[in-house]
Amino acid sequence: MDDKYAAIRLKNQLCFPLYAVTNLITRKYKPLLDKLDLTYTQYIVMMVLWEEKQVNEKFLCEALCLKTNTVTPLLKKLESKGFIKKEKDINDERNLVITLTDAGEKLKDKALCVPETMAKEFHLTKEDAASLYQILYKILDEDKASDNNN
Repeated sequence: MDDKYAAIRLKNQLCFPLYAVTNLITRKYKPLLDKLDLTYTQYIVMMVLWEEKQVNEKFLCEALCLKTNTVTPLLKKLESKGFIKKEKDINDERNLVITLTDAGEKLKDKALCVPETMAKEFHLTKEDAASLYQILYKILDEDKASDNNN
């Protein structure tokens, strides 16, 4: 029997398990990040800054796949917590430079337990995790490539 509605069944949607897992992961991160006084999106901003120390806003938006209107309030909040400093670029005032502060750098040591704790939450083999990572980044990379071609 041909089911003309099979394409719109929830169990047949790739988007639904991705959505549900995203929510699950965010819920599992919350208690860990509460101890750092960070939301998940603030945490990913900090991860970029822990690696780069100083970035411009455009780089940050591209690295996190976020729009400026999402990043701007995150930066304001992180600055009010003393984790970052925002300044206009002296060479181009339209460009905002974000710098990690000493307090932001110290937070990095407190965050070291987060990835290990999260890895224990999900019982994936290293191979499964690597495959999932590869598939997800394939989707993200293809999307970035199509954005660059438009």
